[in-house]
Amino acid sequence: MAPQLSAAGRARRSSAAAADVDPRKRGAAALSVASNSTLIVLKLVAGILTGSVAVLTEALHSSVDLIASAVAFVSIRKAERPADEDHRYGHEKFENMAAAIEGMLILVGSAVIAYTSIVHLVNGSRVQRLGIGMAVVAVSALVNLVVSGVLQRRARETESAALEGDAAHLRTDAATSVAVLVGLGMVQLTGASWIDAGVALAVAAYIVVAGLRILSRSSRALVDEALPVEELEAIRAEVVGFGDRGVAGFHKLRTRRAGARRYVDLHVQFRSGTTLEVAHRTAHALQGAIAARLRNVDVLIHLEPEDRVRPGTEIPLRTGRATTRSD
Repeated sequence: MAPQLSAAGRARRSSAAAADVDPRKRGAAALSVASNSTLIVLKLVAGILTGSVAVLTEALHSSVDLIASAVAFVSIRKAERPADEDHRYGHEKFENMAAAIEGMLILVGSAVIAYTSIVHLVNGSRVQRLGIGMAVVAVSALVNLVVSGVLQRRARETESAALEGDAAHLRTDAATSVAVLVGLGMVQLTGASWIDAGVALAVAAYIVVAGLRILSRSSRALVDEALPVEELEAIRAEVVGFGDRGVAGFHKLRTRRAGARRYVDLHVQFRSGTTLEVAHRTAHALQGAIAARLRNVDVLIHLEPEDRVRPGTEIPLRTGRATTRSD
């Protein structure tokens, strides 16, 4: 059986993983924990002073945010650990698991908010000192918008699923804060206290949608969904580009993601007469070409002879458009 090649740069990945957590990830996660801790205290005080169920649900929402931020912080540190005997593929999926936990926490928080809102709608409630509540909610919305923007930038830079989930969570919190602010303003204008609980109930419904979206994104990685079409096409283009370097065809292209890491494996056929040494060098060059197109990628290539090429999947000697399949 032809040898299987490890990914180009696997040693670099191992040494990098053994290093400390990316300071950009760690700093962003710590910022989220600190901001949520501060907002919880402010919202609780404002909720007690005003008697507003909407402000109290905001405090509950921030408490859920704090738990989610703590989960993200821990998962980021865990995901950066190098592969070991028990986790031969590394620990990157801890980030995807953290994002799934955040989504579930959002759903739990929305259920509690909905229950509290319905109780206040049925029993009635009295809202007072609206100025304090409105000021705290406005500050909360501004802080969450700023922090979520920082987290989103760091998530894009590091491709961190945990930070992406945390950023989405905080954006949801900011949006709900704006809704609560509008609701409190309507209560102040009309004197109708039921609006406060009604707004809180609407906020709960909005949070459910956000939680389901986060769960959907994280679950796709946890069940090993293939890479996006544009990335698959980039891989195919690189393989076809090696047609003049002895590559006769390829098949069984499989891809997945774990955290920020992409995994690609495929079978590549080489033309008759190609020595194992030449095929080995070419395969490493192909790995490097794919790594140049996709960030954080681990490529595994299985070498095969030309007689394994399936009809209709040949790669022409002259580099050009080819009809290749990845079955």
